[in-house]
Amino acid sequence: MSSIRWISSTKETAWQEKEATRSSSVDANLTITEEQFQHVEGFGGCFNELGFAALQQLTDEDRNKVLHSLFHPDGDHKFDICRLPIGASDYALEWYSHNEVDGDFAMEHFSIERDHKYLIPYIKEALKLNPDLKLFASPWSPPTWMKFPKAYNYGTLRWEKEILEAYALYFIKFVEAYRAEGITIHQIHVQNEVVADQKFPSCVWTGEQLREFIRDYLGPAFEKHGLDTEIWLGTINAPDPWQELIKKTTSDYDVYAGTVLSDPEAYKYIKGVGYQWAGKYAIQRTVQSYPELRYMQTENECGDGNNTWDYAKYVFNLYQHYFTNGVNAYVYWNMALEPKGRSTWGWEQNSMITIDPAEKRAILNPEYYVMKHFAHFVSEGCVRIGLKGPWTGNALAFKRPNGNKVVVIANPFAEERVLHLSDGTSGGTFMLEPESFHTIVLEK
Repeated sequence: MSSIRWISSTKETAWQEKEATRSSSVDANLTITEEQFQHVEGFGGCFNELGFAALQQLTDEDRNKVLHSLFHPDGDHKFDICRLPIGASDYALEWYSHNEVDGDFAMEHFSIERDHKYLIPYIKEALKLNPDLKLFASPWSPPTWMKFPKAYNYGTLRWEKEILEAYALYFIKFVEAYRAEGITIHQIHVQNEVVADQKFPSCVWTGEQLREFIRDYLGPAFEKHGLDTEIWLGTINAPDPWQELIKKTTSDYDVYAGTVLSDPEAYKYIKGVGYQWAGKYAIQRTVQSYPELRYMQTENECGDGNNTWDYAKYVFNLYQHYFTNGVNAYVYWNMALEPKGRSTWGWEQNSMITIDPAEKRAILNPEYYVMKHFAHFVSEGCVRIGLKGPWTGNALAFKRPNGNKVVVIANPFAEERVLHLSDGTSGGTFMLEPESFHTIVLEK
């Protein structure tokens, strides 16, 4: 290596440039290996109505600074891939779908008119800053008339042929409507949180239902209409549903992915699998079974609205877990919210940025910096590479297209620890402060 760049964040001081001490590679307690794993497709967050409403509390200048930090290639995060809801998410200002005309199987009344107020302006601002930004979309609930019971929250999709055909058409209309606005939807994920039977917009699916809908309705409909939008199996928020019955602490196999992907006719339509929340217990086995597919962590766990350093330490472990187990991309949930991040259904959640409406200012929360420690130097085109040594469980390493190597590491301990990092030929010594995050770039 010719030079070392080291950035450190602690609870007291975030994103501080530091000097490393050169050391012999024989002293290493963390060594970068030549082993290569998955390619990286990037990082991102979710466009939600409450987030855009929060950003409107800022002056134009300050709002532009926030958006630049998230999306611009020269910003803090340089987001590559982001999510948006199809209809209302649980962070919409109110619940809605794109067609509430009962029995409109031909989708003649399909409309994204509401999205012109909140989501489309939010997305277009991001695309101005990064025209290469990729987008994936998923519904939290189908239109209410397609469900039993007839409501946005709780319930299931009515399993009737004309409903299933109309629902496949609903996805097509969504992709086409956004395309007419100059916005490309690169991926469709069939359902947000397939086992969430919640008081916010939700819809429960079984693995068998996902298999049948993708195989017999959605996949053929996309083919018929000539859409190149990818179909993903997601977002899966559960491990083996028998887990609670047999009192496991982890899942051995994701029956949702396995049920769908083991069917060749369903499999042929699927480009990847999205996991979130309890899906973290299932991803390892699915990646082992289907290494040729792509994988994504689709929703960072949400916290309680207090945005603490302790929760940021937990979130760092989520990044480490998901990338170690094969994801190509990691997507945060709400990028910006007002203080406490209260949803329309009453849950207070974390965000990367808090917008204080009283003071008209943006507050960068601990998870902003966790994301920055990864996304600032690791982006689409990087490859995850191997590590060995005692620090491996707290670190990830990536190789950039220019050959530079990036190590992202946390010291979770309550005392200072010494890291001796080597790339196999030379190394550096780093004094890692207690409960801290670090990015180390070994430049050629």
